[in-house]
Amino acid sequence: MRRERGVALLEVLAAVAILGVAGLALVELVAGGTRAVAVARDRERELADEERLLTAWSLLKREELDQRIGERRVGPYVVRVQRQERGLYRLAVERSAAPGVEELVTVVWRGVAK
Repeated sequence: MRRERGVALLEVLAAVAILGVAGLALVELVAGGTRAVAVARDRERELADEERLLTAWSLLKREELDQRIGERRVGPYVVRVQRQERGLYRLAVERSAAPGVEELVTVVWRGVAK
């Protein structure tokens, strides 16, 4: 009888240990998911900012784009304006934290004044 109680106690301890390990794994999984959601939310906000910035710059007139040829730092972003040929401009936005990685790029045509 005593021996059976000792075996039962060992079974209960083993079950508690297994549940503890499973619980820790579940907590880590939830924490990882929460971190991924936060990173995705921050990245989405950055892309929205970059899109607004690129849209604003793409609405500039030809003379204004000519004045801004080159790289300009705008907050945490860098806007690069290149004139491919007369009236054709390439606009690119990148994060200052990731130089050389263009996040958004567009090409705009501003007809030549006659």
